[in-house]
Amino acid sequence: MYEFDKTDIKIVNLLLEDGRMSASEMSRRMGDISERSIRYRIDRMIDEGVFQISAVVNPEALGYSIKADVWLEVESDLILDVAKKMAAFENVTYVACGIGQNDISIQVVAKDTAEIYHFVTEVVRKVTGVRKTTTSIVPIILKDVYQWRVPERIASKESAGEAI
Repeated sequence: MYEFDKTDIKIVNLLLEDGRMSASEMSRRMGDISERSIRYRIDRMIDEGVFQISAVVNPEALGYSIKADVWLEVESDLILDVAKKMAAFENVTYVACGIGQNDISIQVVAKDTAEIYHFVTEVVRKVTGVRKTTTSIVPIILKDVYQWRVPERIASKESAGEAI
């Protein structure tokens, strides 16, 4: 497990604010660490698998204005197989296996509710192993996974400014 200090947390949260922010801009904003140290820390965190830098596509900008959460009840021997099939669909943005009432959770994007209805009834429900689905249209998302920030309370120690 990677041991964050407060400087690492500030760097990650600045990159979450703007993934294209330069190390020099971060250094200017933070005030107490050099651009070189920031670049070193970013490279180290990427190498350690703490985060990756990538584009986040806004489905609404592409006309996919409807989102739905769909929960699947699946035959127990087929949960992973069904989850992998769900992950392969281009309009599915999220797939997770769970423990409890529902075995798989997916999020679907579409241009309209008719497209959601068709996908769930004619595609998802016909996948071998799917017993039941429950669908909820999601009109508002207040916080998405890419908006999550690293909590400062997890810092393992006080950062030592330029020390790396």
